[in-house]
Amino acid sequence: MKTFINEDFLLQSDTAKQLYFNYAADLPIIDYHNHLPAQDVANNRQFANISEAWLEDDHYKWRAMRAMGINEKYCTGNASAKEKFMQWAKIVPYTIGNPLYHWTHMELQQPFGIKEILTAQSADAIYQQTNELLAQSEFSSQGLLKQRKVEIICTTDDPADSLNNHQAFAQQQAHGCQNTYIKDNSLTMLPTFRLDSLLATDNVAQFNKSLDRLIQSSDQFISTYQDFLCVIESRHQHFHDLGCRLSDIGLSQFQFSLANPKKVDDAFALIRSGLALTAEQAIELSSDILIFVSQLNAKKGWVQQLHIGALRDANSKKVSALGHGKGFDTIGGYDNTLALRNYLDHLAGNQQLAKTILYNLNPADNEIFSTMAGTFNEGDIQGKVQHGAAWWFLDQKEGIESHFRSISSLGLLSCFVGMLTDSRSFLSFSRHEYFRRILCNYLAHDVEQGLLPKDLPLLGEIISNISYHNAKKYFNF
Repeated sequence: MKTFINEDFLLQSDTAKQLYFNYAADLPIIDYHNHLPAQDVANNRQFANISEAWLEDDHYKWRAMRAMGINEKYCTGNASAKEKFMQWAKIVPYTIGNPLYHWTHMELQQPFGIKEILTAQSADAIYQQTNELLAQSEFSSQGLLKQRKVEIICTTDDPADSLNNHQAFAQQQAHGCQNTYIKDNSLTMLPTFRLDSLLATDNVAQFNKSLDRLIQSSDQFISTYQDFLCVIESRHQHFHDLGCRLSDIGLSQFQFSLANPKKVDDAFALIRSGLALTAEQAIELSSDILIFVSQLNAKKGWVQQLHIGALRDANSKKVSALGHGKGFDTIGGYDNTLALRNYLDHLAGNQQLAKTILYNLNPADNEIFSTMAGTFNEGDIQGKVQHGAAWWFLDQKEGIESHFRSISSLGLLSCFVGMLTDSRSFLSFSRHEYFRRILCNYLAHDVEQGLLPKDLPLLGEIISNISYHNAKKYFNF
């Protein structure tokens, strides 16, 4: 009898199976956007139990548990590791239809080799088996990455971050230190310049707190707006020196409006004095900061990522009680079209547009982002402006296939740089396998329908490129 997740999972034809196993299954992974703790990689963290490895900071699972009426102490609270796992296992059967059901059983099979369905009845044995394996060196943070053939990970880092863990890991790889599991230089960990904290010009306290951290980390004085830009440039260079080749921002709504230099200088002085800006002033200041960093990105040959459309921390009562980033976010319904066009147009008009990836969280924006990307491709770089992978609430089968349809119909699927985990978990790399299987089945379906020729070498080349080679070339790591 076949297990639920078997070798043919999501592959609904012989063509799909040939494409996956011959062109995608064995490729390494470039995970160019995630939220893995760099400290856990550098220190080669050995997880004490499956709850640490699997449930810690996983807001996907927390949301499902809350929906099933599970008390908060089993999500973010002080329940024991085993209690949290048992509560998660109890609700897994009722996540059918949600990608968590697929991901859970894929992650149990790889790397743990467990093919049994997770239920309240099977939970105790699975908890014991996974914990025994997690005690082995092959299941440390680095061991888990090596098992999944992860070649490059790009963490998400604030401009004020020291990047000491990135430096430490690079030195371990260079000198073959004994406290590292990976000794063959097969894994590279790079930082990403995440700009959000420096664009929070609508929040006086948050903006000034971020600037104070920046001053402390850079050991430079900031009195004027020009001082501030000089410090940003210095931090940008520090990231670059450590191998960073990507910037990123995450915005609920993309707003853009340029102002003359005096207005921007005055707005910066005002917010640094502790006074709130008007909405117009806040947008003008953040727009000027964004343009400055975008120019640095273009100058250094970086890729810039824009994650747009998440309405974060929407449940104010729960955020007040539990803090930020605990799974109380939703999809926003903003119109970003004109502002995004004006931003890209300004940079393109001044020959300062870097390679750019646009991610939308609202699926209604798929066609807008696909066509926006195509509008600013000018023939100098393959896929220079990309409609990025289905993100967050959309990185499930239906969302991924909808994204494929959009970029296929309105752009070129063949130029796409592929999947990322966007995850805090070292067990989440099965999402690359999930993506590759969906991709192979998607193209095979059109073959079976007579919409594409059964040219497996051509289709296989496209699949291999999307799964690995396009990213390798595009990011120029």
